[in-house]
Amino acid sequence: MDRVRIGIIGSGGIAGVHAAAYRKLPFVDLVGVADILPGRAQQFVEQHELVGTAAFDGHAELLKMDLDAVSICTPNASHHQTTVDALRAGKYVLLEKPMSVMLDEAVDMVKVSKETGKWLSIGFQPRYDPNMKKLKEIVQSGRLGDVYYVETGGGRRRGMPGGTFISKKLAGAGAMADIGCYSLDMALNTLGYPRPVSVYASTSNHFGRNPLYHHEASRFEVEDFGAAMIRFENDLILQFKISWAMHMDTLGATMFLGTDAGLKVQPFGSGPWSGVWDGKVGSMTLYHDDFGGHTSTEVPLIEHQIDPFFEKIRDFAEAVKDGRPAPIPGEEILIQQAIIDGVLRSADLRREVSIELPR
Repeated sequence: MDRVRIGIIGSGGIAGVHAAAYRKLPFVDLVGVADILPGRAQQFVEQHELVGTAAFDGHAELLKMDLDAVSICTPNASHHQTTVDALRAGKYVLLEKPMSVMLDEAVDMVKVSKETGKWLSIGFQPRYDPNMKKLKEIVQSGRLGDVYYVETGGGRRRGMPGGTFISKKLAGAGAMADIGCYSLDMALNTLGYPRPVSVYASTSNHFGRNPLYHHEASRFEVEDFGAAMIRFENDLILQFKISWAMHMDTLGATMFLGTDAGLKVQPFGSGPWSGVWDGKVGSMTLYHDDFGGHTSTEVPLIEHQIDPFFEKIRDFAEAVKDGRPAPIPGEEILIQQAIIDGVLRSADLRREVSIELPR
């Protein structure tokens, strides 16, 4: 395939970043944009000066076009139906995180992908950071021995969104789905996405429901904090914690404990919006025993000017062009959706729950 014809469904803020990235790729034609709100897609086309790009009020007409693939940049609640419609229309899909609101939706999306032969890729751009790749390389190399415990998660001192993000119906979950999905993907991708078997969790929304901290407190329906202990098939334990708001500067580093060594990973940056694994790595330290004593080694970070978001878009478009598999397969992220579903069920029932995944 010499050229790739792409459409964008949803014209909110993140869609603009997709459009800007696609325009940098000489082999991509951005042929259409759709939005459910009348006139909004046309507004988007004009705002971004997309010459020759058609605008549609709804994605059904867009999917009738001669397209190879679509970016889906809609609110969480519409991810399932929009993705299924695109796959059944014969388009490859790049879907912004989180994958879906409900676990059964994610299962159905993967099923339809297999039925249609059109793959689904989920947009986790931190995977493209060279130091995130180095982290995975270290763990997968066996340097740590058998990894038996992982601790991950992050938090903002203040960083609660509003609008569709705080609606149970539209978002499905709060901090877990919004920023927690990055922490989970960081850890699970590094480990090779092991299969979870159970989870015990607790969630709360003390800040979101308090008008002192949120201007939409009366309609705040999701969690702003969550903590969970997740058990996997190989007896690995993962402690997961996430927060949109807290009276603390950080929830700490991500840690991988192995039988031969341990690895501590600090998030990048500082301030009230730092501490979330949606971007760069701050530092990595290997803890091990050598020469009869305890020692530690700072892992040199790779200095770079790579834009992970652009790399995500390029990888997706090139995979379509070259006939490669999905860069970040929906089958992998289905495991993450199962964990988030288990976290919310456990918190609601106040007990440990099983996580069951289709084989």
